Amino acid sequence: METATVNSIQYDRVKELTKLAQERNIDPLIWSMQLSSMLSSAGISLPSIEVGEILVSHICWCNNVPNAWKLLEKALMVRIVPPLFVLALLSTRVIPARRSYPMGYRLYMELLKRYAFSLPSLVNGPNYRKIMESINDTLHLSRIFELQGSESGKHVIEYVFTVVWQLLDASLDDEGLLALTVEKKSMWPVATQEMEISNRDDLAGKRVEHREGLCRMNTVLAIEIIGELFGDKLTSMILYLARRNMPTHWDSFMQHLQLLVSNSSALRNSKIICPEALILLISKNRGVRSRECITSSRKFLHAVMASGSLVFSASRGDDASASVLWLPIDLFLEDTMDGTQVAATSAADTLAGLVKALQAVNFTSWRNTFFGLWISALRLVNRERDPSEGPVPRLDTCLCLLLSITPLAITNIIKEGENEGSSSDQRTEATGERRQALVSSLQQLYDYEGLLNPPLPAIPLANQATLKAMMFLSGISGGNEYFDGMRLNDIPVNCAGNLWHLIVEACIARNILDTSAYLWPGYVKGQCNQVPCNMSGPSPSWSSLMKGSLLTPPMVSVLVSTPASSLAEIEKIYEIAVNGPAEDKISAATILCGASLARGWNIQEHTILFIIRLLSPCVPSDYCGTDSHLIGYAPFLNVLLVGISSVDCIQIFSLHGLVPQLVGALIPICEAFGSCPPNVSWTLMSEEITSHAVFSNAFTLLLTLFRFDQPPLEHLTRDVPMGSHLTPEFLLLVRNSQLVFSEDLLKDQSKSKQLSRVLSQLPREPIVMDSFPKLKYWYRQHQACIASPLSGLVPGSPVHQIAEALLNFMFRKINKAGQSLKPPTSSGSNSSGSGNEEISPHLKLPAWDILEAVPFVLNAALTACAHGALSPRELATGLKDLADFLPASLATITSYFSAEVSRGIWNPASMNGTDWPSPAANLATVEQQIKKILAATGVDVPSLSVGGSSPAVLPLPLAILVSLTITYKLDRDTDRFLNFIGAAVSNLATSCPWPCMPVMASLWAQKVRRWSDFLVFSASRTVFHHSRDAVVQLLRACFTATLGLDTSSTESNGRVGSLLGHGFGSHFSGGMSAVAPGILYLRVHRAVRNVMSMGEEIVSLLMHFVRDIADNGVTARELEKLKKTRSEISSSGFPASCQVSLAAAMKRAKLASSLGASLIWITGGLSLVQSLLKETLPSWFISAHGSEPNGGISEGMVARLRGYSLAHLAVISGTFVWGVDSLSSTSKWRPSILGAHMEFLASALDGKISLGCNKATWRAYVSGFISLILGCAPRWLLEVDLEVLKRLSKGLKRWDEEALALALLENSGVGAMGTAAEMILEGGLSFAR
Repeated sequence: METATVNSIQYDRVKELTKLAQERNIDPLIWSMQLSSMLSSAGISLPSIEVGEILVSHICWCNNVPNAWKLLEKALMVRIVPPLFVLALLSTRVIPARRSYPMGYRLYMELLKRYAFSLPSLVNGPNYRKIMESINDTLHLSRIFELQGSESGKHVIEYVFTVVWQLLDASLDDEGLLALTVEKKSMWPVATQEMEISNRDDLAGKRVEHREGLCRMNTVLAIEIIGELFGDKLTSMILYLARRNMPTHWDSFMQHLQLLVSNSSALRNSKIICPEALILLISKNRGVRSRECITSSRKFLHAVMASGSLVFSASRGDDASASVLWLPIDLFLEDTMDGTQVAATSAADTLAGLVKALQAVNFTSWRNTFFGLWISALRLVNRERDPSEGPVPRLDTCLCLLLSITPLAITNIIKEGENEGSSSDQRTEATGERRQALVSSLQQLYDYEGLLNPPLPAIPLANQATLKAMMFLSGISGGNEYFDGMRLNDIPVNCAGNLWHLIVEACIARNILDTSAYLWPGYVKGQCNQVPCNMSGPSPSWSSLMKGSLLTPPMVSVLVSTPASSLAEIEKIYEIAVNGPAEDKISAATILCGASLARGWNIQEHTILFIIRLLSPCVPSDYCGTDSHLIGYAPFLNVLLVGISSVDCIQIFSLHGLVPQLVGALIPICEAFGSCPPNVSWTLMSEEITSHAVFSNAFTLLLTLFRFDQPPLEHLTRDVPMGSHLTPEFLLLVRNSQLVFSEDLLKDQSKSKQLSRVLSQLPREPIVMDSFPKLKYWYRQHQACIASPLSGLVPGSPVHQIAEALLNFMFRKINKAGQSLKPPTSSGSNSSGSGNEEISPHLKLPAWDILEAVPFVLNAALTACAHGALSPRELATGLKDLADFLPASLATITSYFSAEVSRGIWNPASMNGTDWPSPAANLATVEQQIKKILAATGVDVPSLSVGGSSPAVLPLPLAILVSLTITYKLDRDTDRFLNFIGAAVSNLATSCPWPCMPVMASLWAQKVRRWSDFLVFSASRTVFHHSRDAVVQLLRACFTATLGLDTSSTESNGRVGSLLGHGFGSHFSGGMSAVAPGILYLRVHRAVRNVMSMGEEIVSLLMHFVRDIADNGVTARELEKLKKTRSEISSSGFPASCQVSLAAAMKRAKLASSLGASLIWITGGLSLVQSLLKETLPSWFISAHGSEPNGGISEGMVARLRGYSLAHLAVISGTFVWGVDSLSSTSKWRPSILGAHMEFLASALDGKISLGCNKATWRAYVSGFISLILGCAPRWLLEVDLEVLKRLSKGLKRWDEEALALALLENSGVGAMGTAAEMILEGGLSFAR
């Protein structure tokens, strides 16, 4: 209290001293010295806020004279008062009164020009925080900008922004433009307060015109100061922080500024700045970018990033410079071709996320990005142009990826771009940019004719697309109906189309391209007047259907083989399927499952949706039965089930992410028909079907959608990445969440995606397993049988009676001979032993009841065979009879025998050609072909020879399954069942000891020769399933091929062709050849044991190949020269003579890390990538690594290359699984994993963690990791704890990485902007350079 009284007395003396100095015209310097001495003797610290308030109050407005202003100026100069605080005070007094006191306003702006650009002295001066708090209180900054916290750095940003905004609104008000703003007023007190002007500003007696002229000059000066504030490096960086972190206020500010630029006469009258220059200054208002950093390590990283700006060559589609950037896309597309497991999510959404990630990481334009995507998809089709036959997805799946999934992915990207901008103008600009990029990329495809030749099945559709363009240019109306009836001979020679035309049509159908594409050079060849005017006459077609033609057999045949070209056509068929006569409904279902499903790429997802909806028919309003209403739809449902059961159709459902929805439709069908006895039959196309047939078709299709033959998760012997082991429960969970997610997206139109719009048409009710007790009971029994041996069969129970009846039916010939098989626990019961060829009444039961007894039947049959009571041929025949009677039993047969193989309690079967079939006829050929296939990997193939004359052996249960599959004939009626059991048996044989799979392949190749290539390739993959070293060697071969380090390869530069090849098979010239290592890895990685350790292996290989890259990039002669010229070190940290070699090494290192990231993502998905960041990389940095064999500059190069390669690996892996934004469902895992990794970096920088790696490697990793995130995924930083980011920034600053440290803070959100501002001011001129 006493101190406050003393200070009050001193402040009164300040007023007196100032008044006396003004009256006596004392020299301001003398006055300032007296004032400073007086304040110091009183113990008042300088600069003083209170003295500033006194001086401003003294001037405004009782002493608005030159002497008073001179005293204030001197006080500011010698820092008696804080300049910014005084300027803040003056703004509240001077700006509202600027028309009454124009000279005062002028003096205020002169002081502003002098002191507003000396912000660094503020932070480094005394009383900084107190001064900024006083400015905040004076201008009410926290209240106006609504920012939480009271950091002084935040107040600096708010103040600088306020100064600019005050000048802007004052200028608008001076010219009468403020009323034209949206708010009609300013948020600052800038409205002029007119006062009596006599005897003021020493202007007494002067004309009002002079005052008005001075006001106009002030307006011009204010606008010029705005330009200077944006032109100054430091203040513009401060304003950039406001722009980033106060978007709402910044948008309002920009609207005011645009009004000024468009309408201000003062701006046009300025001799210093013009409207265009002002806009340019503000548009260049950006913060520090990591790629602009000035330290040597940042320039070294700049070389990494610059290596991404590769120019596409027009020579070949797989040109090395074009291929390397988009290698992850090639790998992803090829991996989706593996039909061993379906996906629960849309490939289009995954692909869109991948493309956005690569566009960001590679810093490429959208034009080059879209072009790279098209080239990758075309390469996939070309690899599958002449596929080997086999039960795997082939050409239809490839074309779906090219012509449906890829356009859908691009559509998602363009639609997202429409909603990215904060204003409609920005959205229009973003949309136009991406659409134009698509146009440019498509036009560029014309130069790649070698990739555009259509596969044989696509040629008619490609020709039709060309003819459609010719008709359009010729002005011929009629659309599809014009050429629907054309025969092949009617089509002109110059209408030959290719994949380019199909791609363009796909984009037009998705509304991301318009028909102006038909005018592109080369799109239509020849003269448009060559379009035929005379057709061969009307014939059945989609156009005739739309005109009302009936579904006659010829019409149905045409529509089944010809895909619909529009949504209206497929909707017409759907309406017939729902409301048409019974016979037409069957025809409509057949049409939907025909070419429109397989090759109606432009409407494929809608066709799938209609099929799923038809599989879930509504309960008729007049239905009153006790059984499920689905029973009445049996023939109709059966047509749909059979129609979508092919391998390619299932994969197409998978690619569109609609497998969960299909599962939701199949489960009720299985429950209903599995509970219905086969008492009623239906006639379908002259064939009688029962409830068992419908159930079996639905049940086997359902089980195909997940790995039913695998044990439950708790019994797995290998670690499985999260989400990779599909179960019915998981798929239903995904199905239900998809529907909820689609509802949320549809509510927010800015986030709406294709899948959400599609899913909106499906039933909304959630489905859970508990609602289907029969299926749930079977699934639990199925899992129990896999996990442990059978038990619990009670003699005389219904299950026991069914088991006996099944055994009698299966082995009726044995029963006729007086023998009989019995269930294992029924020794004391009486068997019926009737031997009747007819099916026993005990078997005319619901399918669920029969399936419950099948495991006990199989147990009895296997035991009998093992003890010689049943011959292998009799067993195989019996099993075939059971499968023919109830094809659904194939699931239990497969899973039961697979489980028995894993138990290992049965003696092996000798494949001697007597009891069991023999593979000897072609086993040696299979061995040679396997060696050829694996020749490029360097992996040794174990011998298939068993020695001497001993035949090959198989585990008994596996031998039984192989014998069963051989009994099947390859025809359309049994294909789906053979594919169903074949995939499971192949998986089983793969997991068995060598050479079980080659033996099985040899047996099958004897039966189906056209599958030989597929079977041998499947057998070759087994080598990697049994040897971890072989997998590592395969990965090594992938790196070698991609990087072009194999001197024996003809493609020594490395490219996608080296990694993935150009197809394989014995039908190629020269016979069976080596399979590319990338293809092999993509086909074996799902069966690799200990998946979670693959990250360590890939990191180890990456480090090894970075060493090789450095050795290849700098020759021994260059290295010796570099050691002698250490004085010639360039700014990148390496001698200038090394720059070309360094750039090449950086490109290859980036390619190696991109390959490594792709392999980690594809192998283990989200789990493995998160393990990489949370465990693998921290462990690697902590562990000690041996010193390099070569010293000197090369060692430093290797160390830094390794650091940047690991940074690129980490960031690009994260973008693959999380995306660069928050649209991906997996992005929810990002904050915790990224936060943990950032905490590790910060702790190591703080010295809390001891590192064992090379210091240069660590420094390169940290700076590279943060720089890449800043460059391609800055939004990630908003999810990391702010204190961790501040610690990282401080650590970077200790490394003299100020620019990178600042860029980190700039992008860390509102909470970090105050610290960023203080770093800018503390850095001062170092940032201004």
